[in-house]
Amino acid sequence: MAHVRRSVVAGMFYEGTAEALRVQVESCFLHRFGPGKLPVVNAAGSRRVLGLVCPHAGFEYSGPVAAHSFFSLAMDGKPDVVVILGPNHNMLGSGWALMNEGFWATPLGRVAVDGEVADAVVREAGIVDVDVVAHSQEHSVEVQLPFLQYLYGDCFKFVPITTYMDDLESAVEVGRALAEVLADKNAVVIASSDFTHYESQASVDRKDADAIKPIEALDEKEFYRVLAAENVTACGYAPIAALIAYAKALGAQKAELLAHRTSGDITGDKHSVVGYAALSIKKP
Repeated sequence: MAHVRRSVVAGMFYEGTAEALRVQVESCFLHRFGPGKLPVVNAAGSRRVLGLVCPHAGFEYSGPVAAHSFFSLAMDGKPDVVVILGPNHNMLGSGWALMNEGFWATPLGRVAVDGEVADAVVREAGIVDVDVVAHSQEHSVEVQLPFLQYLYGDCFKFVPITTYMDDLESAVEVGRALAEVLADKNAVVIASSDFTHYESQASVDRKDADAIKPIEALDEKEFYRVLAAENVTACGYAPIAALIAYAKALGAQKAELLAHRTSGDITGDKHSVVGYAALSIKKP
């Protein structure tokens, strides 16, 4: 029997029933900090989007920002396979870890893991292991699925990858391996990350703006330099660096900032906030 990885944050990070979750996802798109309208998948889309950066906090906080990334993806068409790179907050299992079989379940149904693509990534990138344990408690990949399911139902496959090996060299290795594996496929790579954590609104806005500039320029080395120099506490910086390396290997020249907000914009409390950004990277 195929392994089913069941949701570990349904009812916490997002609604726990299908009906309530669908309403919640729609509210993210319609939110004043979201795109402002519901997405309609463009069946004739050009499929130029290579990758996205999306936040992974509770939907009430980061969902409207995440909705910008998924709205842009819907306008671009439907990918066949989605690779989701996320930080391993719990540091369980292998440093770079994926699953290569089974399904992931949310209240909106099941999504199949693309075993063929997953196995190819393991072969191409020697540092990525098959490890179910690494995914057992991690939310950074999971919270992207309800948005994808809202858009595409179960008509796509995906590969979940988590990491707590945050060095630049490893991230670039994984990104270039993804480019080799996905070069001839209808695929999109999502880097799951929040940005600066638990500082004032003014500090988060400043630090995040400085960190976003090298992402827009697809300069992973400068991105890491800024993170260190300004103590930017983005949690998914290795996934973002891997995404940049992947996109550049496939010819991308820049990323586009779609939205940036903070938890303080939602709650009104600007004293200690978390930053969220949505970016899109397209083929030239």
